[in-house]
Amino acid sequence: MTTNRPGAVLVADDHSLYRAGFSLLLKDRLGFRAIIEAATFDAALDRLAETPNVELALFDLAMPGISGPESLSVVKDTYPGLRVAIVSGSEERNYVLKAVATGLNGYVPKSLADDEIVGALKDILDGRIYVPRFMTTAMPAAPDQPASPSPDAPADAGNGQPAKPISPRQRDVLTCIRRGLSNKEIARELDIAEGTVKIHLAALFTHFGARNRTELATKS
Repeated sequence: MTTNRPGAVLVADDHSLYRAGFSLLLKDRLGFRAIIEAATFDAALDRLAETPNVELALFDLAMPGISGPESLSVVKDTYPGLRVAIVSGSEERNYVLKAVATGLNGYVPKSLADDEIVGALKDILDGRIYVPRFMTTAMPAAPDQPASPSPDAPADAGNGQPAKPISPRQRDVLTCIRRGLSNKEIARELDIAEGTVKIHLAALFTHFGARNRTELATKS
């Protein structure tokens, strides 16, 4: 019998059918009764700021505003008790390595069977870091030509593809940075939490390759 979990889980994915199906899995197999859905990165951060008891946050990589697994490391920093994992259609080893290196709790491919996804999420909820089974198999020989990028690939994949656009909220934060506003002033002007401002700033630094606020304002 599945025991109900007191905390909430956030499912951030821009495909409504996948969110609906995944939410049913979380309820029926893992006992979550509070499922928070978000279709964009901005909405996901708003839900996290509004909901004090989120236990697990699951992010797709294909949303505007997420440049790659490293974009989510500051979410962990801002919410240290939150377990953060990627649920992605991409099976690029590099993304899995980046997710682990930046302190995320796991990387779950969407191609897994339901039982495997449930097992992966149980590992994450129990405090373990989940990596997919293909990471333990030998890597194939490098092809003569680079492989075609996954349609789920993030903007910083280094594959020559156009970078994904920043999100609307990140564009607002960038405008405030150009005006010289502090994080507290930005939070007040945009009516968001100061921690959320820090998350957007980290994503902007990654997106534009900037090292500080001044460089961000001039390079972007």
